[in-house]
Amino acid sequence: MSLRFIYGRAGSGKTTYCLKDIKRKIDNNESGQLIMLVPEQFSFQAGKNMLEYLGEKGMAKVKVLSFKRMAYMVFSETGGLYRRYMSSSGKVMLIYSVLQGIKKDLKYYSIPANKQGFSSNISDIITEFKRYNVSPEILQMAMGKVEDEGLKDKLFDIDLIYRNFENEIKDKYIDSNDDLTILSEKLDECHIFDGAEIWIDEFSSFTPQEYLVLEKLLKKSKRINITLCSNGSSGFSDVERTDVFATVIDTENKFINICRDNNVPIDKGVYLKCEPCVRFADSVELNHLEKNYFAYPYSVYKKETTDISIFKASNRFSEITHVARSIVSLVREKGLRFKDIAVLTRDIDGYEKIIGALFKEHNIPYFIDKKRDISSNPLIVMVLSSLEILSKGWSYESVFRYLKTGLTGISSEDIDFIENYVLAAGIKGKRWTEDKKWTYIPRSDYSGRKITEDEKRMIDRVNSIRNSITEPLLSFEKELRVKNTAYNYCMAIYNFLYALNIPERIGKNVDELKEKGDLLTAEEYERVFNMLMDVLDQSVEILKGNEITLDNFTKILSVGLMEEEIGVIPPSLDQVIVGSVDRIRNHGARAVFIVGVNDGVFPLTISDGGILSDEDRESLKDIGVELASDSKSKVFEEGFIIYRTLSTSSKYLNLSYPIADHEGKALRPSIIIGRIKKIFPKIKEESNIVEEKSDRQELQKITSPDAAFKELIVNMRRFADGENINPIWIDVYKWYKLEDHWSEKCSRALSALSYTNQVKTIKTDKAKELYEDNKSIKTSVSKLEKYASCPFAFFLEYGLRARERKLYELTFPDIGSLIHAVLDKLLYTIEKEKIQWKDIDEDWCKKKTSLIVDDLLLKNPSILKSSKRYDYVVKKLKRMVTKAVMVMVYQINSGTFRPNSHEVVFKDGGNYPSIKINLKSGQQVELTGRIDRMDELTDDGEVFFRIVDYKSGNKKFSLSDIYNGIEMQLLVYMDAVIEYSEKAGKKYIPAGILYFRVDDPIIKSRGELSEEKIKTEVLKKLKMDGLILSDIKVIKDMDENVGKTSFVIPVSLNADGSISKSSSTASEEEFELLRKHVRNKIMEFCSDMLDGVITIRPYKKGKELSCKYCSFMPICKFDPSISDNRYSIIRDYSKSDVFDMMKNEKNSMKEGE
Repeated sequence: MSLRFIYGRAGSGKTTYCLKDIKRKIDNNESGQLIMLVPEQFSFQAGKNMLEYLGEKGMAKVKVLSFKRMAYMVFSETGGLYRRYMSSSGKVMLIYSVLQGIKKDLKYYSIPANKQGFSSNISDIITEFKRYNVSPEILQMAMGKVEDEGLKDKLFDIDLIYRNFENEIKDKYIDSNDDLTILSEKLDECHIFDGAEIWIDEFSSFTPQEYLVLEKLLKKSKRINITLCSNGSSGFSDVERTDVFATVIDTENKFINICRDNNVPIDKGVYLKCEPCVRFADSVELNHLEKNYFAYPYSVYKKETTDISIFKASNRFSEITHVARSIVSLVREKGLRFKDIAVLTRDIDGYEKIIGALFKEHNIPYFIDKKRDISSNPLIVMVLSSLEILSKGWSYESVFRYLKTGLTGISSEDIDFIENYVLAAGIKGKRWTEDKKWTYIPRSDYSGRKITEDEKRMIDRVNSIRNSITEPLLSFEKELRVKNTAYNYCMAIYNFLYALNIPERIGKNVDELKEKGDLLTAEEYERVFNMLMDVLDQSVEILKGNEITLDNFTKILSVGLMEEEIGVIPPSLDQVIVGSVDRIRNHGARAVFIVGVNDGVFPLTISDGGILSDEDRESLKDIGVELASDSKSKVFEEGFIIYRTLSTSSKYLNLSYPIADHEGKALRPSIIIGRIKKIFPKIKEESNIVEEKSDRQELQKITSPDAAFKELIVNMRRFADGENINPIWIDVYKWYKLEDHWSEKCSRALSALSYTNQVKTIKTDKAKELYEDNKSIKTSVSKLEKYASCPFAFFLEYGLRARERKLYELTFPDIGSLIHAVLDKLLYTIEKEKIQWKDIDEDWCKKKTSLIVDDLLLKNPSILKSSKRYDYVVKKLKRMVTKAVMVMVYQINSGTFRPNSHEVVFKDGGNYPSIKINLKSGQQVELTGRIDRMDELTDDGEVFFRIVDYKSGNKKFSLSDIYNGIEMQLLVYMDAVIEYSEKAGKKYIPAGILYFRVDDPIIKSRGELSEEKIKTEVLKKLKMDGLILSDIKVIKDMDENVGKTSFVIPVSLNADGSISKSSSTASEEEFELLRKHVRNKIMEFCSDMLDGVITIRPYKKGKELSCKYCSFMPICKFDPSISDNRYSIIRDYSKSDVFDMMKNEKNSMKEGE
């Protein structure tokens, strides 16, 4: 028995020396086992290297082992496999279960114990304790020695959890973290390694558990050879922690101690020189980098570099684009294979998706060396969400997470359909499982109308889909409720999955993935079902026959599944290896790209986190309890990772870093970049921040058909914009045009150069199909106002009938509909009961309003009946309507105008006929609408009328808006009355068009206000807004108290009794002008509609934009920075300007005639 160290810096050929040594032993037919011991993650690569070097015959005489494989081999001979292994998921589930039982006894972690991730943290610390041979007894001893009370409480809790965990697995399971402890014991009974020679390679340090095993092997084997990446023997001297090889020297010293304690001789060491290092035989630059990166003082490389380069990227996307192009270039021009190339990073999670997308685009085969968690796999999501549905009462999130896994057999169309209904109807909880059929019809009106045939069909379809969702889940729930044990729950899950044919569905998914060439995802899908079954088995074993609630079982199962990971091997040999700098071992790499070399990323900023802090670890170390390195030590160990990473390549090395993250925030380069620039002042440094357009740079972009096509489109766009492009792209374009597969795509790309989001017209016949009904356009004023606001928005809403997804929530239109319905019913009651307006008081209003609101909510579906919260909203609405009615009573009683009719419908068959306007093209426009209220006054045989429209928002009357056609409602209502009266031989004179605001205004005051003052302020706030006939008598008929101000109408009088300039009034002739102008606008809009004009042209009025509340913005993508995206500007004209412009238009039309 003896120990031999094989010293050598990175690239000196330590692994090659071991392989040669093994080959010599085989060639000489030396007796005894030949063993190569390597880290678990390197075992595949080591076996591959061994096979390539020794061949199949030689490989049969040597074993490549990791500690884990060694344990399995020993247990197979000596026993030790009679107990079941507990997986990492089983361990976490058991810890979670233990925590639920003892959390009341915990001192420090009683609150964190309730958090799901805490079980995993405890699992990690127990794993660390086992690796460092820290037993519960040692923790008890430590508690007696430490002085810090906080640390004592921590140790008490950890010890309590640790002991309970150990008691649960005792004589039943083997914790995989106990393997090496058991291995060290079983080696005494094992004879496999008697007289064997062992080579240990690729380790820089070992855990105490591993040292125990190696100590036993030292005694049993003929010799152990261990490779050490260092300058040579330390001579058992103290080592500076800043030394890059400090960790390795510590390892050497520990082995020397073990040999001394066991009287094991140490053979003369082997020193492999680096003049140059074997790995860097083809690169003087990489050899210089390996020697000087951590050297003080260092030697400067004065020549320009060809093998080492730095790339500064604008972002991660452009960084990986550069890497992809460089890889293709190396394969094409330098003769490298993809397997000769590695991409390394310290942030594999941040780069994984970008690398995947861009490498596929450049046709680069790749393998990401990283374990994948299964938490997002559809099968796992389905199982957990189905349990959550039943344990948490059919929440919206859990139901649709379950449905959208694609494994339920329900089509995506049906899922979308019922999701829209569920959101609109507010379906949740027990409503999924109630016996009653769903009958709710999502609508905003309070008309009490019967449901239509379309609505009946919609309800039938919804209930059919609902049944297909609930039936399997209710059967599943029935099985789950048989008995509250883990065994019963797991059997129910198993039966549920087979009832839905899940294995068959997964099999189909796997076949589809394999057809697409996505072998890694296919492998994941194949293995996940078995992994799920294993976790279910573990949960049954752990929880035994104990009773457990479904909610707790779901949490435990979730904890276990979140812990599971899939490790996969490369599906092919010739592919680029992508991995993390702290995990990958790839000595065959001829070219290495290190990406993300940014400050805080590489080297990694080590945080002081976890169950035990750095101070806790220091305190334990002081009393003889050694654990894993603290954050300070890890910072120094990071230096060795840097050294090993920079020394991985044998020929080419490229370091790259982005200067900004995905949000545009600045990123700094790592200290590694600065250090390399000092050693290589003439290093080749490139960047894409300022793009070069040389032939060489442009040719580098032509890597694969997919990637080059994207670049071609970019250059075609530049050419179309008048920029000069490299002639290379003309040749590239010709190549694509000649290729059958690409010719059509190329043509489409060319046509896209003239793309604009602007759609000016559709075909006239299509427009007529959309809007015309029997050679006439039947429309409403609100629709035409929408057209005036933006023709494209009108086209989507009323042409294509696109609708925003309706949600079960209270919206302003819903409130407005209810208020209109209440006021209509109230006026009907006043009219029916012949109540005089002067006799109406507040008590009567309150009672009637309350009765009407309650009746409307009883007879119509409404969110306002859904909860106690909305009971408060209803009370507030009742108060608001009562206040509005009292204001209305005041306004009506202030004059002699009286309501004549309300909810006046003008359409054929309504109160008034529809307004019919003939267009120049021969088509006819039929305008329909509904007037909220019409008041009348008869004086000397003349009938004066005013139109009153209810508004629950802050709508302001504007003549400019009328002129531009975005506010025509009141004028059209007025026109309907006048036209009808003219045909009936009567004369109706417009006295006013007004908005009546329904609100509960907030009154602000610095001091206390009397009730009378408050009422006055409310009347001011709720004064009607609009346009009044400029007739003093009419004005006083509306407000007999009008003077310097009016609380009823927007009019005030001067001291001499004349109408003030600030009053909103118009003469009868001006009302006629407005009427004619609106008619012309209607003709203009309808003509444009039938001509197919659907221009994206929203209006802008000061700061007001019609886009602000438009739900179609994601469709039109209106952008003022695009040349043909322009607002329709609405200027705020004065009253006189508006009427002057209308008069000019009238005169122009006369001249035209």
